[in-house]
Amino acid sequence: MPGPDKTNPIPTEIKLRQKSRLMEIAFSDGKVFELPYEFLRIHSPSAEVRGHGPGQETLQIGKKNVEITAIDAVGSYAIQPIFSDGHSTGIYSWDYLYELGENQVMLWDQYLRQLADAGASREPMAEAPARPKTK
Repeated sequence: MPGPDKTNPIPTEIKLRQKSRLMEIAFSDGKVFELPYEFLRIHSPSAEVRGHGPGQETLQIGKKNVEITAIDAVGSYAIQPIFSDGHSTGIYSWDYLYELGENQVMLWDQYLRQLADAGASREPMAEAPARPKTK
Protein backbone atom coordinates (compact mmCIF):
# COMPACT_ATOMS: atom_id res chain seq x y z
CA MET A 1 0.00 0.00 0.00
CA PRO A 2 1.35 3.44 -0.83
CA GLY A 3 2.25 5.56 2.18
CA PRO A 4 0.31 8.72 3.00
CA ASP A 5 3.17 10.97 1.87
CA LYS A 6 3.38 9.41 -1.61
CA THR A 7 1.64 11.14 -4.48
CA ASN A 8 -0.19 8.48 -6.44
CA PRO A 9 -0.21 8.74 -10.24
CA ILE A 10 -3.42 9.99 -11.81
CA PRO A 11 -4.63 9.47 -15.38
CA THR A 12 -3.66 12.12 -17.88
CA GLU A 13 -5.60 10.46 -20.70
CA ILE A 14 -8.14 7.66 -21.05
CA LYS A 15 -9.01 6.31 -24.51
CA LEU A 16 -11.47 3.60 -25.45
CA ARG A 17 -10.32 1.55 -28.41
CA GLN A 18 -13.61 -0.04 -29.44
CA LYS A 19 -12.26 -2.19 -32.29
CA SER A 20 -9.66 -3.90 -30.11
CA ARG A 21 -11.79 -3.57 -26.95
CA LEU A 22 -8.98 -1.92 -24.97
CA MET A 23 -8.99 0.96 -22.52
CA GLU A 24 -5.71 2.83 -22.84
CA ILE A 25 -4.80 4.80 -19.73
CA ALA A 26 -1.83 7.14 -19.54
CA PHE A 27 -0.76 8.11 -16.01
CA SER A 28 1.07 11.15 -14.69
CA ASP A 29 4.20 9.08 -13.95
CA GLY A 30 4.54 8.24 -17.66
CA LYS A 31 3.19 4.70 -17.49
CA VAL A 32 0.59 3.66 -20.06
CA PHE A 33 -1.59 0.59 -19.66
CA GLU A 34 -3.81 -1.13 -22.22
CA LEU A 35 -6.52 -2.94 -20.28
CA PRO A 36 -8.87 -5.23 -22.20
CA TYR A 37 -12.56 -4.59 -21.56
CA GLU A 38 -12.96 -8.23 -20.52
CA PHE A 39 -10.15 -7.84 -17.97
CA LEU A 40 -11.79 -4.72 -16.53
CA ARG A 41 -15.19 -6.43 -16.39
CA ILE A 42 -13.98 -9.56 -14.59
CA HIS A 43 -12.06 -7.43 -12.08
CA SER A 44 -14.92 -5.07 -11.37
CA PRO A 45 -14.65 -3.65 -7.85
CA SER A 46 -18.43 -4.02 -7.44
CA ALA A 47 -20.07 -6.06 -4.69
CA GLU A 48 -21.69 -8.14 -7.46
CA VAL A 49 -18.22 -9.43 -8.45
CA ARG A 50 -16.18 -9.07 -5.25
CA GLY A 51 -18.89 -9.97 -2.74
CA HIS A 52 -19.01 -8.36 0.68
CA GLY A 53 -15.94 -10.07 2.11
CA PRO A 54 -13.14 -12.56 1.49
CA GLY A 55 -14.33 -15.77 -0.12
CA GLN A 56 -17.52 -14.20 -1.48
CA GLU A 57 -16.10 -13.40 -4.92
CA THR A 58 -18.12 -14.50 -7.94
CA LEU A 59 -16.16 -15.95 -10.87
CA GLN A 60 -17.14 -14.03 -13.99
CA ILE A 61 -17.62 -16.25 -17.02
CA GLY A 62 -18.54 -15.67 -20.66
CA LYS A 63 -17.18 -12.10 -20.78
CA LYS A 64 -14.80 -12.47 -23.74
CA ASN A 65 -16.76 -10.18 -26.07
CA VAL A 66 -17.98 -7.62 -23.52
CA GLU A 67 -17.71 -3.98 -24.55
CA ILE A 68 -17.69 -0.68 -22.70
CA THR A 69 -20.60 1.37 -24.01
CA ALA A 70 -20.01 4.48 -21.88
CA ILE A 71 -17.93 5.82 -19.00
CA ASP A 72 -19.16 8.13 -16.28
CA ALA A 73 -16.78 10.25 -14.20
CA VAL A 74 -17.03 9.78 -10.44
CA GLY A 75 -15.75 12.98 -8.90
CA SER A 76 -12.10 13.54 -9.70
CA TYR A 77 -10.94 10.17 -8.42
CA ALA A 78 -12.61 7.40 -10.46
CA ILE A 79 -14.64 6.25 -13.45
CA GLN A 80 -17.70 4.04 -13.70
CA PRO A 81 -17.78 2.07 -16.98
CA ILE A 82 -21.04 0.81 -18.41
CA PHE A 83 -20.55 -2.61 -19.97
CA SER A 84 -22.55 -4.13 -22.81
CA ASP A 85 -23.74 -6.95 -20.53
CA GLY A 86 -25.55 -4.38 -18.38
CA HIS A 87 -22.96 -4.26 -15.57
CA SER A 88 -22.52 -0.68 -14.39
CA THR A 89 -21.95 -0.73 -10.63
CA GLY A 90 -18.13 -0.92 -10.49
CA ILE A 91 -16.37 2.29 -9.50
CA TYR A 92 -12.75 2.11 -10.64
CA SER A 93 -10.54 4.51 -8.68
CA TRP A 94 -7.34 5.81 -10.24
CA ASP A 95 -5.35 3.73 -7.73
CA TYR A 96 -7.31 0.59 -8.63
CA LEU A 97 -6.84 1.12 -12.38
CA TYR A 98 -3.11 1.62 -11.81
CA GLU A 99 -2.98 -1.56 -9.69
CA LEU A 100 -4.77 -3.50 -12.46
CA GLY A 101 -2.25 -2.21 -15.00
CA GLU A 102 0.76 -3.05 -12.84
CA ASN A 103 -0.53 -6.57 -12.07
CA GLN A 104 -2.30 -7.37 -15.34
CA VAL A 105 -0.26 -10.45 -16.32
CA MET A 106 -0.46 -12.08 -12.88
CA LEU A 107 -4.19 -11.30 -12.49
CA TRP A 108 -4.99 -12.61 -15.98
CA ASP A 109 -3.09 -15.86 -15.38
CA GLN A 110 -4.88 -16.28 -12.05
CA TYR A 111 -8.26 -15.74 -13.76
CA LEU A 112 -7.51 -18.30 -16.48
CA ARG A 113 -6.55 -20.85 -13.79
CA GLN A 114 -9.80 -20.15 -11.89
CA LEU A 115 -11.81 -20.65 -15.08
CA ALA A 116 -10.02 -23.92 -15.82
CA ASP A 117 -10.51 -25.17 -12.25
CA ALA A 118 -14.23 -24.36 -12.50
CA GLY A 119 -14.56 -25.94 -15.96
CA ALA A 120 -15.88 -22.56 -17.14
CA SER A 121 -15.27 -20.52 -20.29
CA ARG A 122 -14.54 -16.97 -21.38
CA GLU A 123 -16.87 -17.53 -24.33
CA PRO A 124 -20.33 -16.01 -24.02
CA MET A 125 -23.12 -18.57 -23.66
CA ALA A 126 -20.54 -21.33 -23.87
CA GLU A 127 -21.93 -24.63 -24.94
CA ALA A 128 -21.29 -27.53 -22.63
CA PRO A 129 -18.60 -29.74 -24.15
CA ALA A 130 -20.04 -32.67 -26.05
CA ARG A 131 -19.85 -35.85 -24.03
CA PRO A 132 -18.29 -38.84 -25.70
CA LYS A 133 -20.89 -41.39 -26.71
CA THR A 134 -20.76 -44.66 -24.89
CA LYS A 135 -21.70 -47.94 -26.52
